[in-house]
Amino acid sequence: MLRRLSIVIALAASLGRPLAAQHASGDSSLLTVDRIFASPEFRGGSLSALAWLSDGAGYTALEPAAGGRPGKDLVRYDAETGLKTILVPASRLVPPGDSTPLDVEEYSWSTDGRRLLIFTNSKQVWRTNTRGDYWVLDLAGWTLKRLGGNGLASTLMFAKFSPDGGRVGLVRYGEYNIYVEDIASGKLTQLTHDGSRTTINGTFDWVYEEELGLQDGWRWNPDGKSIAYWQLDATGVRDFLLYDVTDSLYAFMTPVQYPKAGQTNSAGRVGVVSAAGGETRWLSIPGDPRNNYIARMEWVPAKGGSKELVIQHMNRLQDTLHVMLADAQSGQVRTLFTEADVPWVEHFDQLSFLNGGKDILWMSERSGWSQLYLVPQGGGAPRPLTTGEFDVFGVVRVDTIGKWVYYMASPDNPMQRYLYRINYAKRGPVQRITPPGEPGWHNYSLSPSGRYAVHTYSRFGVPPTISLVSLPDNHMLRTLVDNAPLKAKLAGVRLGATEFRHVDIGNGIKLNAAFIKPPNFDSTSRYPVFFYVYGGPGSQTVTDNWGGQNYLWYQMLAQRGYIVASVDNRGTGARGKAWRKIVYKQLGVVETQDQAAAARAIGRLPYVDSTRIGIWGWSYGGFMTLNVLMQAPDVYRMGIAVAPVTHWKYYDTIYTERYNGLPQDNAAGYEKGSPLTYAKNLKGRLLIVHGSGDDNVHFQNTQAMINALVDANRPFSLMVYPNRNHGIYGGNTRQHLYTLLTKFLEENLPAATTARSAMP
Repeated sequence: MLRRLSIVIALAASLGRPLAAQHASGDSSLLTVDRIFASPEFRGGSLSALAWLSDGAGYTALEPAAGGRPGKDLVRYDAETGLKTILVPASRLVPPGDSTPLDVEEYSWSTDGRRLLIFTNSKQVWRTNTRGDYWVLDLAGWTLKRLGGNGLASTLMFAKFSPDGGRVGLVRYGEYNIYVEDIASGKLTQLTHDGSRTTINGTFDWVYEEELGLQDGWRWNPDGKSIAYWQLDATGVRDFLLYDVTDSLYAFMTPVQYPKAGQTNSAGRVGVVSAAGGETRWLSIPGDPRNNYIARMEWVPAKGGSKELVIQHMNRLQDTLHVMLADAQSGQVRTLFTEADVPWVEHFDQLSFLNGGKDILWMSERSGWSQLYLVPQGGGAPRPLTTGEFDVFGVVRVDTIGKWVYYMASPDNPMQRYLYRINYAKRGPVQRITPPGEPGWHNYSLSPSGRYAVHTYSRFGVPPTISLVSLPDNHMLRTLVDNAPLKAKLAGVRLGATEFRHVDIGNGIKLNAAFIKPPNFDSTSRYPVFFYVYGGPGSQTVTDNWGGQNYLWYQMLAQRGYIVASVDNRGTGARGKAWRKIVYKQLGVVETQDQAAAARAIGRLPYVDSTRIGIWGWSYGGFMTLNVLMQAPDVYRMGIAVAPVTHWKYYDTIYTERYNGLPQDNAAGYEKGSPLTYAKNLKGRLLIVHGSGDDNVHFQNTQAMINALVDANRPFSLMVYPNRNHGIYGGNTRQHLYTLLTKFLEENLPAATTARSAMP
């Protein structure tokens, strides 16, 4: 143990003065770790809390207060003209008895626009800051009132106005009960009374949030008379204990309810309760609630209020999904249709009732590609709304007035994204909204009317431009963020050429790949290649969009003589069902074979030194890094695995079982894909990095890898960041981390050139 610890100490001590300083040499055209990760020099612009207003004719945003006063004004812009109006000056956001305006993090309007709900003083719950303080500002009298009574700070979650704007519903963190507060009187009505750490009302446990994207667990009925909510019974879900010694003299444990693959899940159910209080009516959803998931729940739209809920209900193996209709008064449930697939199925966030409720908008892979369908509510075969050998990536907005479905796709190039629309009443023809002369990556936030959109556009290595456009012609009305300062900074940097290409690994398989070459690239020279890998199900790293800080780090490495590359193996996204689902019950097998085959193929390029190939990855990419180093030890000279999964038995139920099945049923598949199985094969230099406070991929994974390598007597290096989570950040952590990664790369995969020799 002391010997292994000495490796960590020696590696950290060898850093000496910051590596960035060693290479800066006073040349502003050369990138350094400090410039990228420890300064605002290359920080891009963004929009601050922009939100469309319900009329679709304007939007609001937070801007520094006029006249240099403290705080931020909430301003309205007319979408067509750009006319700016200050709706809420910062001076109106000063709480009684205070002198400083609230630091507004999020906000929402009541339906009538008379009241503003403000979220501030937030604190983290799992991945994101979902608990904090809520205030209501009444614009009629400019009264500002804090919600929740005299409770502790930062204890409220998911507050929402009632449809009439006179009440706010909310969840109390830690207590896990749902309340409704009358704004005028301040009266609090408690709707649930059994909340606890193991009876969770209106929100979710760790695994539901992480893998199903569920945080806000309650919904107002459109008439405001009742509320539907999830309840999780976490009894029997075992705690994983996170060990912390950073903030106290003695160690303490933080328990996290974390169901590992094959273990006990929370039991989920949905209930409906009167907004005035009373007994909850539970829906009679069939099946064992511990071995099924209620992935989505919403009220069916109806004028004046709804009596029905639509439920997306999946079995534990996630190969069957029932779309159900539930009667909120009787609790009875019936299945509208079933989506089933041998590997797995996906829930659909944009499920909509169209054509007067006769049809349901759904996305399915039944054709071999993710496409949109209209499913008759009364029964019958689904009718294709979109067709083709390409994947639809998601629905942006459904316009029920014009009867348009706006969706993202890229039929000709899976590395890009474009906006299309189709009329669901006429079912065609498809209209491309994004202009054909702008190849790259497009995102859109459409106004409620569908007449305007905030359009974000970038390319690989080109920072985003954010503009306001009118639809359907995508006519630019004005630029909101041009990122001109960042683009000017990049223009002064010696950047290497970027390239997309296909890598042929045989048997008719061609993988998408991206390259960054050294700025002074010489095709007669031979360069080391440093791969970045993720490789997980449905993911993509080879995309034609701005890459942020990591792109700049890769350009820094290119300046120092490296070709930086990334390859999307089979199992990744945007290339159809067969491509995506070949990894089923064998995570880490096909992906590893593909990455190693791609590295061999790239190693045969005349300008690549096949004896100097390295790789790094984070999370699933760390898992992949370990696998390729140990399953293809003659290909890779070094690798860096950050926060790696090392055996899928250590990971959570929902993610792992979706792709790998239950460990009780697929023990061989779990073992075959685990780098622990191949530890004895390690030849290359290996650095493992992990945060000891990682609540996602537990440090347990790295400890198991350490034991396997020690048992095999294989040398390696290790860096542990105390109490850092899966993101490994905070303070100077990112600067330190990327200095460490750069140092390890340069020592163990030396480039033929240095930053100095790369200069003209």
